[in-house]
Amino acid sequence: MNRRAIYVISDSTGETGAKVVQAALLQFRHEDVSLRIFSNLRQPKSLVDVLDNAAAESALVVYTLVRAEQRDVVHDRAAQYGVTAVDLMGPLMARIGMWLGESPVSTPGLLHRMDEEYFKRVEALEFAVKNDDGQLPRNFSKADMVLVGVSRTSKTPVASTLAQRGYRVANLPLVIGIAPPKEIDEVDPQRVFCLTIAPEILHDIRTWRLRYLGVKDDRGYASLDHIRDELADARTIYRNHPDWKVIDVTNRAVEETASEILGHYTRRFGARTMRGAPSKD
Repeated sequence: MNRRAIYVISDSTGETGAKVVQAALLQFRHEDVSLRIFSNLRQPKSLVDVLDNAAAESALVVYTLVRAEQRDVVHDRAAQYGVTAVDLMGPLMARIGMWLGESPVSTPGLLHRMDEEYFKRVEALEFAVKNDDGQLPRNFSKADMVLVGVSRTSKTPVASTLAQRGYRVANLPLVIGIAPPKEIDEVDPQRVFCLTIAPEILHDIRTWRLRYLGVKDDRGYASLDHIRDELADARTIYRNHPDWKVIDVTNRAVEETASEILGHYTRRFGARTMRGAPSKD
């Protein structure tokens, strides 16, 4: 017995149409149905060629085409050959357009692009987690940005905010008396952003943090004198790297700091400059 065919025609990947057809097929007991996906069909000739084959096989055609002229080609050719064709996209877009009171942009592949953006954000977030708190200095050169600063200057939340926009961010904590790892000097200095803060504000932040955790400050972590020494040590490191951009985060929201960093970054490199695949480490 010959298998019956369903053709899925798309101006993008065809994944949307295929998933809808597969979900519908689950409601039937027939197992002699083959699903054939024809992706990135945007020229009339390509569409006509596929319809010719569908007619020869008496196939059912399901199409997800966002441009009206493409849908018209399939509709007219299918009617000419007596091929059953189901338009998954056109009627829905028309209804949504009537409801919103506007016309669709009719750009193929937007859903796939959204998927790509989503996965970029996921990968960026994974990169930020793996490279938080200077855990993997060897990955600094793979980051879009590296944040540098003493403890509790919002490095981690700022990195997370930037990662949610698709940028891979590592951060490096500065500890007084300990030289930064050599890997930081291998990073393009235009990608390094230093966070600084008023000592009194940092004192309040650290004091509250220790109280919240119920931890005694045996080493003077939250003492104002120790904080001033830390910040002075950090400033010395910053002066030794004059091309690093210093950002004052005093009394600033995380989103505000992230936006300023992103502004400097995009002026230097352009928006969404992604640098290869994220590390698997």
